[in-house]
Amino acid sequence: MNSTGPSSIVIAGCSRRKTSAGEPVPALDLYQGGCIPALRACAEAKPGLRSRIWILSAEHGLLHADTPVLPYDRRMDPARAAWLRPAVRQCLHAECGRNGRPLEVLVIAEPLYQLALADLGALVGPDRVRWVSDPARDWGTAEAVIDSWSLPCP
Repeated sequence: MNSTGPSSIVIAGCSRRKTSAGEPVPALDLYQGGCIPALRACAEAKPGLRSRIWILSAEHGLLHADTPVLPYDRRMDPARAAWLRPAVRQCLHAECGRNGRPLEVLVIAEPLYQLALADLGALVGPDRVRWVSDPARDWGTAEAVIDSWSLPCP
């Protein structure tokens, strides 16, 4: 979210494939699989988008696109999603406190990741959340939602 008030945000699930890095790199640049390459390309074409992107990491929980992170090897499973859920809720609650409830949240994540986001609707309002459960097959749906947002020009 940004400092000028509520906006629409994207939360994407991380991917198993990561770039090799010996030092931390921004989260959006670390992940190389799933919907992340398409989301990264979209953010490059729409500069106002990157500040609105969050990645749900199986290792770290909710990361802003520019949060530096090292490669890791951890898969999401139901127990991990349940363990991450309170931290994810706390992070989202803090962001809403700082910047207001987002106008819309687009979640591009498989169902296991969505378990960690189970409190999202209660925090922002269920009518403000759009779920894309198959990031590979339904990227077009996600991209259409992003295209519908009025993003600031660079």
